[in-house]
Amino acid sequence: MTAELWDVSRLRFEETAPPGLTAAQRTTMDARWAAAVRANPTLFDGPVAALAGYERDGAGGLSVSWTRLTYRFRALRGLPGAPAVAALFVAVLQPCDDGRLLVGRMSPTTSAPGRWQPPGGTLEPPGDGGALDLELLRAHAARELAEETGSDTPADALVPGPVVLGARGSLGFLFTAPPRPARELRERYAELARTETASGVDPEFDRVELIGSLSELRSRPGPLASYLELAARRFFGA
Repeated sequence: MTAELWDVSRLRFEETAPPGLTAAQRTTMDARWAAAVRANPTLFDGPVAALAGYERDGAGGLSVSWTRLTYRFRALRGLPGAPAVAALFVAVLQPCDDGRLLVGRMSPTTSAPGRWQPPGGTLEPPGDGGALDLELLRAHAARELAEETGSDTPADALVPGPVVLGARGSLGFLFTAPPRPARELRERYAELARTETASGVDPEFDRVELIGSLSELRSRPGPLASYLELAARRFFGA
């Protein structure tokens, strides 16, 4: 499966019940998760808003079914007969004022070590009584941008972009941040990394770079997020 970008003019979200698991599936999931935590003790079983299904209407509309799960459900991937549940995520394209684009490399303690991607992350479910909607997506994207790069862009300054279908069936929502000076982007990330390292926390990005072309992106040492080249192609107008 290859990644796709969709231009969407209408979004609708509907919460559904979590999928049921057999006793054997739950045992396998728990064992796989325990093994993953032993290999990477920084993993945590926090709440996520997971993709249960979607439907496009052919006229720019997208209906998304989602459910409340925790990270350990990722351990079901590849298990025959297990429920097909994928990730929902947000990502931010952060330009600098000379036309380049910021990308980061995931640190060794993350779930995707060495992967290059825009700032972003798995979507968390709304609190009690809250709705999963565009404003929640925008707020979550702004928080991820701040946590991973140190940039304090307000949520309402992020411009919604295309929806991403990832190569593993995940569904993502892209936003574009206002351009910032390249020096500011570097300095804010460096300060964030120093602060987190001094407090004993590994930054989510162990490196950030400003790329000016598709060829520069393709030359990065390490894997790229499945949708990154498509998003960069659109950003650079290639």
